[in-house]
Amino acid sequence: MTTNDDWVQTLGAGALLGIAGGAIALLLFLIMYLRVHAFLALVVISLLTAFAARIPADSVVPTLIGGFGTTLGSVALLVGLGAILGRLVEVSGGAQSLTDALIRRFGERRAPLALGVSSLVFGFPIFFDAGLVVMLPIVFAVARRLGGGVLRYGLPAAGAFSVMHVFVPPHPGPVAATELLGADVGLVIAFGLLIAIPTWYVTSYLFGLSVGKQLVLPVPTLLSGGPQAEDREDPPSPGTVVALLLLPLVMIFTNTGLDAARAAGWVDGEATWFQIARALGSTPVALLVAVLVASFVLGQRKEVIEKLVDSALAPVCAVILITGAGGMFGAVLRAGGIGDALSDGLADLGLPVFVAGFVIAAALRVAQGSATVALTTAAGLVQPVVQAGGFSAVELAAIVLALAAGSVIASHVNDSGFWLVGNLMGMDVRTTLMTWTVMETTISLMGFGLAGVLFLLG
Repeated sequence: MTTNDDWVQTLGAGALLGIAGGAIALLLFLIMYLRVHAFLALVVISLLTAFAARIPADSVVPTLIGGFGTTLGSVALLVGLGAILGRLVEVSGGAQSLTDALIRRFGERRAPLALGVSSLVFGFPIFFDAGLVVMLPIVFAVARRLGGGVLRYGLPAAGAFSVMHVFVPPHPGPVAATELLGADVGLVIAFGLLIAIPTWYVTSYLFGLSVGKQLVLPVPTLLSGGPQAEDREDPPSPGTVVALLLLPLVMIFTNTGLDAARAAGWVDGEATWFQIARALGSTPVALLVAVLVASFVLGQRKEVIEKLVDSALAPVCAVILITGAGGMFGAVLRAGGIGDALSDGLADLGLPVFVAGFVIAAALRVAQGSATVALTTAAGLVQPVVQAGGFSAVELAAIVLALAAGSVIASHVNDSGFWLVGNLMGMDVRTTLMTWTVMETTISLMGFGLAGVLFLLG
């Protein structure tokens, strides 16, 4: 539940943008200088922003709870189940076994590249949050084994999931933009990959190596539930660990394929078997199945599993709550009309549609946080111009990718992903701004540049 249907925002665009800017500045002041816990600071600022934006008083609390609950619905189960899976793999010695195999295969110097390429592959069918949570325990194990801090290994992996999520269908943002603008989904996938891979290499892999030399941060224990377990004499084979990690990814990918088959008319979307298969392939169910299978395959005793689950869940509670509060703040900004005010003002600038789409998507991203919301909203705003423009199939795909590039820029405190990445990697707000925010911005700018080349060639 959000605001009343009859309520109309009467504040002008300037006032709304001033409120948003002031709220963000005050939030950073509370967290970075007064050392208020991020969860409490986000709740307080969300409440103050709601009243400042003149959201009806009887809708303020439902708006806060709605934004918080919606974010938790997509994050809490993923992080919780992912933490349990990571702890099982780590305690069994599986993480160390896979780490040793990666090092033998690729060498110590190329370990960040191996992790990043693996994340690109996993990131094709898997949403950002789910893929990151599954991959990070292995990233942390490699970082512990080789040293050099977490950012050297974590940023290339996180950047890989980010570029795939924003540029390549079947992820929701590019799918929605492709449908709204009438682009060919096959071309968007092909060109999205052409843009995503070099963009990742420059902005995430090379950037991660550079930042990792300057900021050597300790490896967190969040997703392993505590300090690293002692080496096991009989660890599972690397193949077993890979199979356990691939199990939820294969289930989710199958789910994506079923949805594509339904959209193409190949299967009956109302059939009972289809509905059951779709439910079993949902991300939370897939991770649950992986946890249950790992409990059996890795041979943990019942009493040990209970302790492992407790030790895995306790450290991630703060991450889950902070991420939910970040979603709450973004929901308040959307409900108060701040994103709409910004997009309305930018829509009349008279820029070429390719540039205007990028600028609108970027502004919406900065204003309200969600990349998917920014991309789909911007696509809806430029849809009439695009439909009347007579663009070629290649140009349409390039416009979709330009909007996608804008939607990923400048991840900051109103983006739940900002808090998820920062807290999982053990970074404070300042460090997250210096690393994750900068990386997302370079992804946006390079992606837009490559989309521009594609548009000119089309």
